[in-house]
Amino acid sequence: MRGADSKQEAMFSYVSPEARIPAKHPLRPIRAMIAEALAQMDRRFERLYSQTGRPSIAPERLIRALLLQVLYSIRSERLLIEQLEYNLLFRWFVGLSVDEPVWDHSAFSKNRDRLLEADIARELFEAIVEQARMAGLLSDEHFSVDGTMIAAWASHKSFRPKDGSGGSGGSGGRNDARDFRGEQRTNDTHASTTDPEAKLYRKSAGTTAKLAYLGHAVSENRHGLIVAAQVTQASGTAERSAAIDMLGELSGPRRCTLAADKGYDTREFVRQTRELNVTPHVAQNIDRRGGSAINRRTTRHAGYALSIKARKRIEESFGWAKDIGLLRRPKVRGRRKIEFATLLTFTGYNLVRMRNLLAPGFT
Repeated sequence: MRGADSKQEAMFSYVSPEARIPAKHPLRPIRAMIAEALAQMDRRFERLYSQTGRPSIAPERLIRALLLQVLYSIRSERLLIEQLEYNLLFRWFVGLSVDEPVWDHSAFSKNRDRLLEADIARELFEAIVEQARMAGLLSDEHFSVDGTMIAAWASHKSFRPKDGSGGSGGSGGRNDARDFRGEQRTNDTHASTTDPEAKLYRKSAGTTAKLAYLGHAVSENRHGLIVAAQVTQASGTAERSAAIDMLGELSGPRRCTLAADKGYDTREFVRQTRELNVTPHVAQNIDRRGGSAINRRTTRHAGYALSIKARKRIEESFGWAKDIGLLRRPKVRGRRKIEFATLLTFTGYNLVRMRNLLAPGFT
């Protein structure tokens, strides 16, 4: 019997969002891990907000919404707010009831900036890493490090001389054309008017130079979870400098190993890692002038080959961060905002990995 295509409006709904979400939905364990981390940060939130005045967006809801943006590749905060209007799953995850009004996108962005100033993204990232450690998912002996280029939200047209010289050379208008032919442009003489902290950077010889930042991460080699991350301005030495900074926080009295690609095979980097009680398992750059900075003292051990193999796992996190987490070209400007987005993205990556690793039946 054919059903009738009739429309009947209901005045009331007696089913809550909690009841509508399947018990085995993949967001449920992620929401539970986030709830545990946010509960530990409750006192931090109390100090962040005034005790008087008009109530703002609850920071717990704000963080859950930002993580949704990462997990579902929502390209902008405007679209995120739109999705929260009618997406029941998103409302449940954030903590909004069916009838509760959604915030204006401008109020959402202003409240997000408050979390940025308090470095809440890093505290959340560290809280999730601690959960992974307590669950026995982390290795405390074997790590890998790598960096990736993060394209800045700025165009080549904005890269202009710092002294104000050099006209547009175009016909004018909103999207004025520019002719760069014959113009010598360097980071010393030029800067972006859109994002002054972005630097012109070329990933390798023969590739296009772009305005960019560098994202850096350290992963543990057991399950590939990210345990440290930061963002720096783009330069040829930033990857090694950032690696040493992050190692200073991770290394302890117990010797550990650090796997890295050929870009880290320099004598200075090898010396600094050994001073931190870290054995550098870097890929040998035999084409380098003077040869590799490591020798048979390191490469003869079976652990070196295992580290070189496990090192490639960190690339999976960068691939996820750029294809899913929108880190290929974040729609924010400035190093601190880029780092905020990077930490949230790697938090999302760790949550997804931990959900899969802790799932029943995982081997």
